[in-house]
Amino acid sequence: MTGAPFTALRGQLHQAAAEFAGGADALEGILLGLVDDVDRAVAEPLEIFPVCHHSPASALAMARRLREKQPKVVYLELCEDMAPLLTELRNCRLPVAVQAFASDIDGFPPDWAPLSVVAPITEASAEYQAVAYALDTPGVELVLVDRSSDHVFQWDARHDRADAPAQDDAAGTTTGTEAGTALHGEAVGVEIGDLRPRFAELEEHLLRHGKVRHWSEWWHQYVEVPLGDSDHDTYRQVMFLIGSLFRRLAPGNGDRVRVDEDRERHMWTRMREHLAATGTDPADCLYVCGAFHAASRVEEFGVRGSDTFTIPPRTATTWQYGLIPSSNAAIEAQFGLASGSVSIATTQWTKNLKRTRVKPYRLEGQAGTKKTAAKPTAPAAALPAAAPAEDRLSGFLQRPPVLDTLDETELLGWSVDIVRAARRNGYLASTADAIAVFETSILLAGMRDRAKPTPYDFQDAAVTCIEKDSVPGRRDVRRLVEIMMGGDRIGQVGYEALPPLARDVHDRLAPLELNLQQRGVRRALLDMTSRPELRACSDVLWMLRRLLPHGAARPVMGERRLGERSIQESWDLALGTHQRALIELGYEGVSLEQVLEQRLRRTAYGPRATTAEVLAAVEDATLYLGGRRLADELGTRALEVLAGERTVDGAPEVLRRVRGLLAYYRTGEPALPPWIESFVRTGYAHYCTLLPTAFRDEDATVGQVAAMLGFLFSMESLALSLGCDRTQLELAVAQAHPRDPAKTALLWAAQVQLGTLSRGELRARCDELLADPLAVPSYPRHLSGFVHALEPVPGLADVVVEAVSNAFGRLPDAVLLPWLPVLITTLRSSAAELAPLLIREAGRIFPARLAALDTWVPPWHRRPAAPGALPAAGASRGVALLPAHPATCDALAELLGRADGWTTTDTPARAGTGAALLATHPATADALAGVLAAR
Repeated sequence: MTGAPFTALRGQLHQAAAEFAGGADALEGILLGLVDDVDRAVAEPLEIFPVCHHSPASALAMARRLREKQPKVVYLELCEDMAPLLTELRNCRLPVAVQAFASDIDGFPPDWAPLSVVAPITEASAEYQAVAYALDTPGVELVLVDRSSDHVFQWDARHDRADAPAQDDAAGTTTGTEAGTALHGEAVGVEIGDLRPRFAELEEHLLRHGKVRHWSEWWHQYVEVPLGDSDHDTYRQVMFLIGSLFRRLAPGNGDRVRVDEDRERHMWTRMREHLAATGTDPADCLYVCGAFHAASRVEEFGVRGSDTFTIPPRTATTWQYGLIPSSNAAIEAQFGLASGSVSIATTQWTKNLKRTRVKPYRLEGQAGTKKTAAKPTAPAAALPAAAPAEDRLSGFLQRPPVLDTLDETELLGWSVDIVRAARRNGYLASTADAIAVFETSILLAGMRDRAKPTPYDFQDAAVTCIEKDSVPGRRDVRRLVEIMMGGDRIGQVGYEALPPLARDVHDRLAPLELNLQQRGVRRALLDMTSRPELRACSDVLWMLRRLLPHGAARPVMGERRLGERSIQESWDLALGTHQRALIELGYEGVSLEQVLEQRLRRTAYGPRATTAEVLAAVEDATLYLGGRRLADELGTRALEVLAGERTVDGAPEVLRRVRGLLAYYRTGEPALPPWIESFVRTGYAHYCTLLPTAFRDEDATVGQVAAMLGFLFSMESLALSLGCDRTQLELAVAQAHPRDPAKTALLWAAQVQLGTLSRGELRARCDELLADPLAVPSYPRHLSGFVHALEPVPGLADVVVEAVSNAFGRLPDAVLLPWLPVLITTLRSSAAELAPLLIREAGRIFPARLAALDTWVPPWHRRPAAPGALPAAGASRGVALLPAHPATCDALAELLGRADGWTTTDTPARAGTGAALLATHPATADALAGVLAAR
């Protein structure tokens, strides 16, 4: 490359390389190559405008150049499939991000889903100036030339590697954790003009010798400020030089370089195709791209480049497009910028506009900007022939830096403002602190070879002078400075730019009379009795609660369960804060009902769907969508999944869901749906088959086996009426031979329910365990099994209370004390709903007053009465009851299987049958006497 404009610069660099390196070597090649790259880019007939992302200097230079040149075509480095969305920017308050989203992917690994690409746009950016100019100037065409969103993932290095996701210079992935940084989620970020050294040693060297902490501060001090007042040619050549430097010092191999070059080939191929199709003169065009790509050395570079690159076709993935809110913090987190750097750049942009009086471009009707009267745009005057490029680079490199004079008024204002903000946030700051911040800022700037303190110097000084030892509130001083410099601006997508689903949600919630597009929490009160039209709003809110992240729609009062509807509800709504999630719902459908149905189907028909998950989908379909069509379809699917399961992991959840659905259909429907009858019949046989294995399987927990028995016993009457055979259950229990003590206790409870084991025999087995020293350590585990047995056999509550009481009375402390935490955790985690049953039974058995506890004898310790003998306590009552109610006595005798006749007909005692009954069932006689006495 022997371009005349830079001959003198080449000679100087050649002499410098010879002096420092002692002759021609790699250093000379790098230095002369930098000039070659600048010369090549400057000489290109299609004007290349290099930019850096979110750079006020680039935005200012762009606004100047657009007003001067008035190009007819603007080529922009942005995903070509995002072009239709740019017209909607006028309906938004910046910053926002253009998003491409795909949930159903075809051609990519399934674990990549969902795919998301975002391109954040701020007002203080060169790309926004280009977009605003092109969209509001008649006769100007805006052409996006970068790879499509589909190609972003096609060229992803994960196709070839199995480690961490690759990041190229325009794509990075981050996961935000705070409110502001989470606006982009896990989307891949696309930005124009990432200028950051890829050679780690170079960045470290620049930061150390520049006496700064991070790259954003270095760029602000040594590029933004010097280029803020430079002319167009100087700006271009310096940016070309920086892009070439970082490109030549970057590692020369790897996927990142390959992607960079493919993107450059793609962009130049698209531009040549457009020029050939429209016949546009390259002199009337402007190519806006990152400075890194402006110094490209691929063969396809330029309007006369080769056409050897073939753009691969897109996959069959269906992409959805929309605008989502962004923020300064989200942009910083997405692209690894220093915290507060975008806010400082926005403040610098405002200062540059006031200083230079350059009029920026803004979209007509842009939300968040002042409305201006529309003025007719005069046709662009014919530009004179382009003059040969001059060497502005040499003068810029040789000129000593211009030292900004200290602006005491600005610095004093900052110092006063930060002290005021600190006091509002709990700091004990005073006027003395403001003076200290002022002086320390000047001191730090002098130590860093700067005459004028930068916002970063001021931030360090404020932290040093005000924060001291602790932070009294939510925000530290560094965050207060960021807020003072502009804060974390959060964008908003206007109503007209929302997808149809989001607009439909706002329309359906209009009766609430709340500004739901505004950020923050709004309290909504719904009284469906006085305003029946709010029932529709309630339905929408419950669906939003089901579909959106936690906090977007949170019920404060009211609930929705099967068969229950609240007549009054109170909601905390934050749809403006969660606008991105609402917008992404619009990519899945045009209404909430459609999206919810699709998600329920996706859950039910997923390859890893479980019976419990499908039953939950059935319940949600019934709760939120109503009707029987979808619920019956998903119920049939639950039957299929149940038949294919070979484990009992979800048995507790299946039992809970089926019980709830059965109760709902029995109370609200004239007949049970056919699918649930089939489910009960199939589930009965299914769990009978798995029961013996589950008792022996060490992986099956006691709670899971108890849930299986709960299903079998609670659904037994319905299953038998549908044609099931009880013998199958009896055989399954007979074949069970558990080794775990808890499951053994569970088996005993099942045998009691089936009638193969009496309560007396069960009590005797418990006593044997307590009497056996070798079995005592395992007794607490038997008790855990008895507690779980209350799920399938709730009638054993008295036996469980007796067993627990005996354990407290007879177990040694060495066994009892370690078991108490286990009992508590078991009741809390696995049997929380069974605790009330135990408490009620204990309250019935134990005395109600503390004074009676000393003389109280447990019922299971009382000596049973001899057959035919009347208890002393119940004799008088029996004598009075029998002659007074002979018919009742006969009925009870027949029910209990005692057919003895009356001994006499004239004596009041009437011993015979009554005496036998009183002796056998004293508690019943006492209870009956109390009832009759109460009357």
